[in-house]
Amino acid sequence: MVDRTIAVTAWESLFRAQVAVMRSLAANFPSKEISLNEYDVMFNLSRQPDRRIRLRDLNQHVLLTQPSVSRLVDRLVSRGYLHKHIDPADGRGAIIELTDAGLALFRRVAVAHMGSITERIGESLTQAELVQLAVLCDKLRIDCPSERYEDSIPEA
Repeated sequence: MVDRTIAVTAWESLFRAQVAVMRSLAANFPSKEISLNEYDVMFNLSRQPDRRIRLRDLNQHVLLTQPSVSRLVDRLVSRGYLHKHIDPADGRGAIIELTDAGLALFRRVAVAHMGSITERIGESLTQAELVQLAVLCDKLRIDCPSERYEDSIPEA
């Protein structure tokens, strides 16, 4: 049986590290065209078959509330980076699709963002520690086996 104090201390350390890294990455996000949250939506769409997903399902992949995601999607639609379609299976729902222009922008930003990530965490951890960190984080995401880090690397 794991000691509860150690488990809580580990969770708090993980949580605070994630917040610190995310704040650093947001402050140094390499794009003036899209925000980190917009990038996150485009990242998740880029991983979907045909770059499409139900808006309701997209909400499960991002760290924003449903109303925030809806507003963000509408902004990206107005700028031509996403299309929004009525869900043919449920007229009340919407299908969100990453456009070719959105994919091109996402890929440009992804290359620079990957450099920022590498710089931010590569300064603190060795290659072996990074591999260990990925394995440990994957173990913690038992409920989301399709969310493995190997699957998150965008194609150039």
